[in-house]
Amino acid sequence: MLEDAYARKFYYLRLSITDVCNFSCNYCLPDGYHAQHDESFLNLSEIKTVTSAFARLGTNKIRITGGEPSLRKDLPDIIAHCAQTPGIKKVAMTTNGFRMEKDIERWLDAGLNAINVSVDSLFSEQFNQITGTQSFKKVMAGIDKAVDLGFTNLKLNSVLMRQGQQANLKRFLEWIKDRPVEVRFIELMEMAENKDYFDKHHSSGSSLKDQLLAMGWQQQIVSKNAGPAQVFGHRDYKGKIGLIMPYSKDFCASCNRLRISARGHLHLCLFSDAGIDLRQYLQLDDGGLALSEQLIMHIQGKKVSHFLHQHDSGATQNLASIGG
Repeated sequence: MLEDAYARKFYYLRLSITDVCNFSCNYCLPDGYHAQHDESFLNLSEIKTVTSAFARLGTNKIRITGGEPSLRKDLPDIIAHCAQTPGIKKVAMTTNGFRMEKDIERWLDAGLNAINVSVDSLFSEQFNQITGTQSFKKVMAGIDKAVDLGFTNLKLNSVLMRQGQQANLKRFLEWIKDRPVEVRFIELMEMAENKDYFDKHHSSGSSLKDQLLAMGWQQQIVSKNAGPAQVFGHRDYKGKIGLIMPYSKDFCASCNRLRISARGHLHLCLFSDAGIDLRQYLQLDDGGLALSEQLIMHIQGKKVSHFLHQHDSGATQNLASIGG
C-alpha cells in the first residue's frame, strides 16, 4: 500500500493523458493552449505500466484527466486498459464535455463508470464568456444524453466565483431538483499565471456551506477513494451538492491521491514542484516493478500540506498542465 510519512494512504490516481485543451477558460488558459514541451505524451504501453504499478500498490481508482482527454483519439483504448487492470475498481474522467454527446457511448462501452464535466455556469452567455467558446448548447446536449442513457455517476464541476455566486447557485439547485447529478463547487485556486484574476474573483466555500446547511442540506459520508469534496444531500432533491475547499482547515489531512502528468512526471501534490520525472521507468519491460519501487521511495517526500495560504502554488502554472 502506498503510504506517506503522515500515514496517509493513496487509493486514487489522477492520470493526465494530454495537456492540450480546446477551451480557453479565463481562470486557467485565458490565452488558449500553447505547447511548452517537445516531449510526447504517454503512449498506451507507458500508461499500462503506470496503472499496473499503482494497482499493485493498492490504488483502486483512476481518474483520466487533461488538458482535455477527449482530444486523444486513443481515449477508448486508454479507458479500456484502465478498466481491465486487476485491482482497479473505478475509472473516472474529467472532461469539458465538448465531445460527450458524440462519444459517451464509446466511453461507457470501454469501461468508464464516472464522468465529471466542467460547467462553470448554467447561464449560456456566462458559460461561453468563461470558456472562450460558443459551446454551451453542445456541452449541455452531452450531459442530457448521459442522463437519458440512465448514467447516474455524473458530476458537474463549477469553479466558485465571487460575482454572480447566488444567481448561479439558484440555477444549479433548480437544475438538480429532478436530476440525479452532483454539482461540485470548487474554490478558485491561485496559480502562477492567475494571481490578479484570483484576487478579483476568489470566494470562500465556507459561506456557501453554511448557506446549504441552513437550507436543510446534510453532509454525507464518502468512500475512502473519493475525491476531496464534502458532499451534501437534501430529501427534496434528486441531485447532490459537493464543495471542494482547498483553503479550509485540514484540507490536506485526508489526501488520498497522486498525480502522473501526461509526460510521466509524478506530482505528489497539485501545488508542489515541477514533478519527479519517472518516464525512464515507464519504458521498462518489468511489469511496473521499477516504477513501484520509485513510487514507494518518493512518496516519503510528500509534504504535510500545500502552501496556498502563503500564496505559494509551487511550480503549477495552470491546472491544464497537470490535470487539476
